[in-house]
Amino acid sequence: MKATGIVRRVDDLGRVVVPKEIRKTLKIREGDPVEIYTDSEGDIILRKYSPIGEMGDFARSYAQAMSQIAGHRVMVTDREKVVAVAGGVKKDYQGLAISRELENIMEDRKAFNSSKTKKVIPVVEGETPSDAQQIIYPILCDSDVVGAVIMFGEEKSREFSDVENKIAGVAAAFLGRQMEG
Repeated sequence: MKATGIVRRVDDLGRVVVPKEIRKTLKIREGDPVEIYTDSEGDIILRKYSPIGEMGDFARSYAQAMSQIAGHRVMVTDREKVVAVAGGVKKDYQGLAISRELENIMEDRKAFNSSKTKKVIPVVEGETPSDAQQIIYPILCDSDVVGAVIMFGEEKSREFSDVENKIAGVAAAFLGRQMEG
């Protein structure tokens, strides 16, 4: 078998350092959860763990229910990509990498409402937002940011109501609590 990666030694406590180049490529930051498992051939697999990704079907169902009740397009993301899309015709967003701007909003740990800032944030890298409004709520699990719930509005003349804002906030809080167990 030919070696194709970087070689690291296991220390006396059983630790292995994941090289900086790999952490940067996979966007693994200090404190991020990493899943370790073996395959049927005995290889050790190491991958970034996404608690929202593990709940993909549940997140999709929740987004669909939220979209039906609110009458708006809804997306759920983890820290890397779009996990669920409901309402509207933009289902091709599922699985796409999120934008740096969205990452920054999630890191702020505060709700974002575009009607207050008059700016719509691109959800995925390279996107030019076509929606008139959006509400973004970070999903917190054990005080860590694990993703976001985003609701979109297409009418420039109408701001989101308090009820719509609360629907998005409740969704983010509920999904975060589901991951806490």
